[in-house]
Amino acid sequence: MQFDMRSLPMATRYKIVNSTITPRPIAWITTRSEAGVVNAAPYSFFNCVGTEPPLVALGLLKEPVSRGLKNTATNIIATGEFVVNLVCEDDAEKMNHCSVDAPADVSEIDYAGIETAPSVLVASPLIASSPVSFECRKVAAMDIGTMQTVIIGEIVMAHIRDEFITDRERVYFDTPAMKLIGRTHGSGWYVRNGDSFQMDRPRYDPARLTGKE
Repeated sequence: MQFDMRSLPMATRYKIVNSTITPRPIAWITTRSEAGVVNAAPYSFFNCVGTEPPLVALGLLKEPVSRGLKNTATNIIATGEFVVNLVCEDDAEKMNHCSVDAPADVSEIDYAGIETAPSVLVASPLIASSPVSFECRKVAAMDIGTMQTVIIGEIVMAHIRDEFITDRERVYFDTPAMKLIGRTHGSGWYVRNGDSFQMDRPRYDPARLTGKE
């Protein structure tokens, strides 16, 4: 079947994208409002998009009725700072509690009982139990359409928990041991970071074009 994305309602486009582009890593974003309230919210429209400089992209949907910015986007635009914390299996329930529509003056850190640690370069705290946290500064914020804000952020400081570092000098990590989770198809479905396989990147072989391998 073909779906003309130009003519479909947003809810239908969301279903198509959400059910096919999987698995998606989860950015458990911590921000601090101008009033000092710490916000924590999970977003799966997220990924890295570069390393020179190291960049992440966030797709932050707006409030469906008011079409106003949610707390995370409001805080990032106001302060220019945020932290992306990756989510492990042990934190899944707390992360899920942070997806509630809490009032702006309520900290999800307190609501979900999350332990934090201070960042080095930004005001937003780290989630202490996260295997990986990235301190970020906003590079750009773009309203594209009426229902979403796209944030590009530069990673200025990376935190990797010591137990997942196998060789500091060569920067080798035990990524499977982090037990990171991601989002997959449908409402409330998640995936574990397991059952992986490896393929070496091949060299170009012109013989493949002639069938003389």
